Amino acid sequence: MGEKKKLFKNPEYYTNREMSWVLFNYRVLSEARDKNIPLFERLKFLSITASNLDEFFMIRVASLKDMVSAGYTKRDIAGLTVTEQLNRLEEKIHELVDLQYSTYNRSLLPLLEQNGLHVIKKQEQLTEKEGEYLDKYFESNVYPVLTPMAVDSSRPFPLIRNKSLNLGALVKKKEGEGELEFATVQVPSVLPRIVELPDDKGKRRVILLEEIIERNIHKLFLNYDIVCVYPFRIMRNADLTIEEDEAADLLKEIEKQLKKRQWGEAIRLEVEAGIDKRLLKILKKELAISDEALYTIDGPLDLTFLMKMYGLEGFESLKAEKYTPQSVPELMPEEDIFAAIRNGDILLHHPYQSFTPVVDFIRNAAKDPNVLAIKQTLYRVSGNSPIIAALAQAAENGKQVSVLVELKARFDEENNIVWARMLEKAGCHVIYGLVGLKTHSKITLVVRREEDGIRRYVHLGTGNYNDATAKLYTDIGLLTCSEAIGEDATAVFNMLSGYSEPLHWNRLSLAPLWLKDKFLYLIGRERDAALAGKPAHIIAKMNSLCDADVIAALYEASAAGVKIDLIVRGICCLKVGIPDVSENISVRSIVGNFLEHSRIFYFENEGNYEIYCASADWMPRNLERRVEILFPVEKEELKEELLHILKCQLRDTVKAHVLTPEGNYEKVDRRGKETFNSQEVFCQEAKELAETEREEPNGRVFIPETHHE
Repeated sequence: MGEKKKLFKNPEYYTNREMSWVLFNYRVLSEARDKNIPLFERLKFLSITASNLDEFFMIRVASLKDMVSAGYTKRDIAGLTVTEQLNRLEEKIHELVDLQYSTYNRSLLPLLEQNGLHVIKKQEQLTEKEGEYLDKYFESNVYPVLTPMAVDSSRPFPLIRNKSLNLGALVKKKEGEGELEFATVQVPSVLPRIVELPDDKGKRRVILLEEIIERNIHKLFLNYDIVCVYPFRIMRNADLTIEEDEAADLLKEIEKQLKKRQWGEAIRLEVEAGIDKRLLKILKKELAISDEALYTIDGPLDLTFLMKMYGLEGFESLKAEKYTPQSVPELMPEEDIFAAIRNGDILLHHPYQSFTPVVDFIRNAAKDPNVLAIKQTLYRVSGNSPIIAALAQAAENGKQVSVLVELKARFDEENNIVWARMLEKAGCHVIYGLVGLKTHSKITLVVRREEDGIRRYVHLGTGNYNDATAKLYTDIGLLTCSEAIGEDATAVFNMLSGYSEPLHWNRLSLAPLWLKDKFLYLIGRERDAALAGKPAHIIAKMNSLCDADVIAALYEASAAGVKIDLIVRGICCLKVGIPDVSENISVRSIVGNFLEHSRIFYFENEGNYEIYCASADWMPRNLERRVEILFPVEKEELKEELLHILKCQLRDTVKAHVLTPEGNYEKVDRRGKETFNSQEVFCQEAKELAETEREEPNGRVFIPETHHE
C-alpha cells in the first residue's frame, strides 16, 4: 500500500499552482468575451482580469523571483523548478495580455460605439470645440496637481511608484544643440481617469486622463521641445517579509514594510506599442527590466479603469439587473435575534440573503445589558465598517470586548492597523494574532447572562466580516447557541489570546493543528466504504485546491471507487481522467456575477451524510500556516439546504467551466441540456423565501431542488 501511496504523489499527476491560476484568469476573461453577457458586465470582467493580474505579479511572480535570487532549488508539486515556472508563466501571461487587448479593441470598443459611447483614442482628431474644452479642463483641474520631473546630471532618475501610470518623454532644450533628456510625470490617481466631454447631439464621448495630459505636456516643460511622449507603468514586488520574532512592535514593523511596497524591485514594465526605442532603452536600464518582463500594450495601460466606465450613468440596459440581498425569514426586523437563535440554528447564504443579520447580531450584543462579553476575529473589514463601530460601542458600554485583528491580511494591512488603533482607544482588548500564523478564521462569540445561567451565542462563517464584499461574495454563515460549539468557541479565543489549547474539541476542527488530519480522515472514511463495497461520495466546494497530501488522498479514494465532485473556483492542482487514479473525479469552476467564496464539504458516510463549512481551502497555507475553522452543520433542514446548494452548482450549465483530462477548462456543452444558472436560481429562491415569509410569517418553506426543473 505504501508504494501505491507514493504513486499518487507522482509529479506528473499534478498541475503547477501558478499555471492553474493563469487558467483561472482565462476563465474570467472568457466571461468578458461571452456575447450572451450584457456589454457593461463584460467590461467589468475584463477589468477584473487586469486587477487579478496586477496582484498575481506583485505577490506570486515576485515570490518566484525572490526564490531565484535566494538560490532556491526545490521543485514544486508538479516537479518544476522556479526558473521553469517563470519561463512558462511569462509565455502564458504574454498570450493572456494579448487576448485581453484584442477583446478590448476588436470586440468591446466597437460594441460601445454601437451603443452610443465613444472612447477617444490617441491621435484621434478632436473638434476645435472639444480641444478647447479639454485644454481648459487641463488648466483648471489637472495642471495644479501634476509634478513634472526632468532627469539630468543634477537630478537623478525619480522613484516611480508601484502600479502608478506615468508619461515618459524625451525632451530637448529649445536653445542650442542640447542632448535628448528624459522627463516624466505621474498621471494622478486622485483625479478621475475617465473624463466625459460635453454632450454633442446625443453622443457620449469620453477620453482618458493621460491623453489630456499628453496633449498639454508642452505646458509642463516650457523651455523644452517635446520629442516624443508615451505612457508607461511598472509593477513592483509587494510581497512583505516580516521577521515577526524580531519585531518588538508588529504594528510598527508592518507600517515600515508597507512603505517598502511602493519601492520594491520592478518586476513588470508596461509600455504603449510603438514607443520610441530610445525612450524604452532608458526605462529598461533605469528600472532594471529584462525583455521577458516587458509588456508592449496595444491600447490604454491598466484596464482596471473599465470598472469606472461600468459606473457611468445612463447605460442601465447594458448591465445585469441589480440584485438586492433578501431578508432571512428566521430573523425578521424588530425580532429578538437571541430568541430567534434559541429557536434553532440559522443558516445564512450571502449575498442571496442579507448580511444585515450578522451586523445586527453584534449591534444588539453591544447594546444588550445582559451581554457580558463579545469576542471576534477580523481579517478584512470594509472602509466604514458598522461592525467596528458596534464593537467600539460595546466596549464603551462596559462590556468585555476582545478582537483579534489580523494585521497580515494582504493589501488590508494599512486598513487593519487603523481599525486596531481605533478599537484600542475605545477600550477593546486587541490581539494581533499568533507569531508565524495568519488568523483567517471567521468567528464571533457573544456571552450573555440569562435566567437559566450563562449562554454563549456564536456566528461562524466562510467569509470575512465585511459588509461591502458580502454583497458580491457567496458565503455561508451559521448562527447557533449550541453548548458544544459555544465551549469550542471559548477555547478558540483562549488559544488566540495566549492561553493553552483545550484537551479536546466538541464540534470545531482547527488548523494548523487538527484540521488537515480531520479532512484526511473524512476522505479516508469514504475510501474505506468504497473498498467495502458500500456507496461512497464526496462533494467539495472551495476557492483553491493545491495541497499535495489532500490531492493524493483524493486520488487514493477515487482509485478505490469513491465518486468525487469538486467545485473549485480558482487554482486546482489536481488532474482528472488519469487511468486508475482520477477517473472518478470531476472538477468544475463557476465564474459568475458573484465571486464564489464559500467552502462546503459533503461526505456520504454510508448514507448518514455529514456536511461541513469552513474558512479554509485545501491549500498548504490554510491547513498548515493559518488559524482556520471547520464547523459541522447538524440540523437536518440546514444540511438539506447546503446539499441543495452543492447539487445546483453541479447542475450549472451557464457559468460552469469543466476541467478536461487535457488540463483545459471548457464551458458545459449545453446541447440537449436545460439552461441552469445556479446563481440566478439562488437569487430567485431567496426572493421567493422572503416573499413567503412576508405572506405567511414563521411559515418558512424550503424550496426543494425540483422547483426549477
